[in-house]
Amino acid sequence: MTEETIQAAEDDVSEPYLSNLDFFILSLLAGIAIYWYIFKSKKKEQPTFKRLTVAPMTNKSSDSSFISKMKSSGRNVVVFYGSQTGTAEEFGGRLAKDALNYGMKGMVADPEECDMDDLPKLAEIENSLAIFCMATYGEGDPTDNAQEFNEWLQNGEGTPLSGVRFAVFGLGNKTYEHYNAMGKYVDKRLEELGAERVFELGLGDDDGNIEEDFVTWREKFWPAVCEFYGVQAVGDQISIRQYTLTVHDDLPSEKIYNGEITRLGSFRNQRPPFDAKNPYLAPVKVNRELHKGGDRSCMHIEFDISGSKIRYEAGDHVAVYPVNDPEIVNGIGKCLNVDLDQVFTLTNIDEEASKKHPFPCPCTYRTALSHYLDVNSSPRTHILREISEWADEKDKEFLLKLTSTTPEGKSLYNEWIIKDRRNILAVLEDLPSLKPPIDHICELLPRLQARYYSISSSPKEYQESIHITAVLVNYQTRTGRTMKGVATNWLALKKPEKGDKQTVPIYVRKSQFRLPFKTNTPIIMVGPGTGLAPFRGFLQERHFIKKEGKPVGDTVLYYGCRCKAEDYLYEEELDGYVKDGTLSHLHVAFSRDQKEKVYVQHLLMKNKEETWKILENGGHIYICGDARNMARDVHATLESILMECGNMDQEKAAEYVKKMQNKGRYSCDVWS
Repeated sequence: MTEETIQAAEDDVSEPYLSNLDFFILSLLAGIAIYWYIFKSKKKEQPTFKRLTVAPMTNKSSDSSFISKMKSSGRNVVVFYGSQTGTAEEFGGRLAKDALNYGMKGMVADPEECDMDDLPKLAEIENSLAIFCMATYGEGDPTDNAQEFNEWLQNGEGTPLSGVRFAVFGLGNKTYEHYNAMGKYVDKRLEELGAERVFELGLGDDDGNIEEDFVTWREKFWPAVCEFYGVQAVGDQISIRQYTLTVHDDLPSEKIYNGEITRLGSFRNQRPPFDAKNPYLAPVKVNRELHKGGDRSCMHIEFDISGSKIRYEAGDHVAVYPVNDPEIVNGIGKCLNVDLDQVFTLTNIDEEASKKHPFPCPCTYRTALSHYLDVNSSPRTHILREISEWADEKDKEFLLKLTSTTPEGKSLYNEWIIKDRRNILAVLEDLPSLKPPIDHICELLPRLQARYYSISSSPKEYQESIHITAVLVNYQTRTGRTMKGVATNWLALKKPEKGDKQTVPIYVRKSQFRLPFKTNTPIIMVGPGTGLAPFRGFLQERHFIKKEGKPVGDTVLYYGCRCKAEDYLYEEELDGYVKDGTLSHLHVAFSRDQKEKVYVQHLLMKNKEETWKILENGGHIYICGDARNMARDVHATLESILMECGNMDQEKAAEYVKKMQNKGRYSCDVWS
């Protein structure tokens, strides 16, 4: 249609009368509309095919009323989880299952998939209780699936929760400044909105023993619930299988999952957009060793993203979906004397559950243990307690003692499981009478999670590839076993020179770790070891901007490693950036090249006047690396510089740093 025709049609509509032709056209359109409405309504009533998927419902409009589900299935306990790595979700499942021991009935719910406006209606259900297992991510942020819930709480002034009873268990890490910020906020905010707290806030520390923290809180929580609601425990811990097993013998291969995260056949037929539920199989372009000596290894890996439509920015993270060590998988099969290539399906007994399967089914036991289940981490107490039924009296007694909530039991678990770094295979090997059904193991083990790496490149210079810098994790445990990092040891095998196309499932997760918007803003970067990774991307970005002739502020890097001759990462590149002026100053600490150990915080203090000048000129400071020691020491050093050069007392120095954080001038990308 031309512009004039459109205008004429608009003019006709505005006329105060209708011609016979107009009536005809309107009648025709009305008939079409009625036919369309009836046809669509009937179509909705027809049964539709549902693809098997591990992902719970993602469309809130489909059935997001958790209240309706609770009422229809006679539930009175709902456990919401905010989880980034699966631990909070796992704890939530255990609490929902616990409810059966106290004459209550629970369900697990993802707040991202629920209409949280229905939370006030929970008061309509007799003896109802909402439990929140909330992990804290990054710098005191909610996890990805709890972001909408967090916003709902923040904007909830008009949402009174009177009559709603709740309890919160938070998951955090004490090495981070904002320890358990999300759990604390949810607990405080629910009370502010009028909800009634049934039991005190629980705080789990992943830097210590989060399993013990959870068990300790849980053993006090349920007696408090009993007292609050006037109910009694119905007996010993109930162990109920959550999934039924179906064994398949004649399924065609195209209907069997082989490692796909959700959509069947997604690895064969790749189509964007690529995300956590649809990762991109990125070819490995480069996989080279960065260390020049010593007994450790650090890899520089480049993923080809050309044609994927994946976009990233310097400072983002790339998620890698790894595959478990075949030796562990085969070892489990050998201990349990099973055919790992048997195809099976686990189906949730609870028809109301959002997750019909614990992972993509049908698949083989080999696929489940290789791609979907975490076989490398230490099994938690509830797993060991449930499988104890399949051991002889001696081993069963040991496992029950190990998983008891007594001080002796907690100490034994900490020594035998945590400190000895026993995974499920080690437990089966060291307790030879223990022979649980493999499908029960598959039901109980947590999901294998993606591993996140700081991207060590910039799209300004590498638009069609993503680089990572990863240290190979490989060490001996106290029992003499070799413990290997799941992802890094798998990635180490991805050598493009092997001939076959080596691919890795990846997706990009956005980060707030960003260069200043104004290119002339000075920056200080502190990143020892692989903490250098995002700063390599920052340097590439500033190098590109500088080549375009735009003004670039002072760029200062503090880098640290053990020995210059062994593990100085990207030495030639950094020297090149110094020579061309991209790096204003490069300060390198070699901790073991001299008698006295020198770390980045020592050099930062040595150059205190330079640091103070940059901060006073509106500069930004970035820290990446170890949270437990380095990040804390750098933070303390920064406050000391402010006190000395800025004539501040400790309180004012801390306030200065806090203001920098609030303004986005002090950023951390750290791990423990």
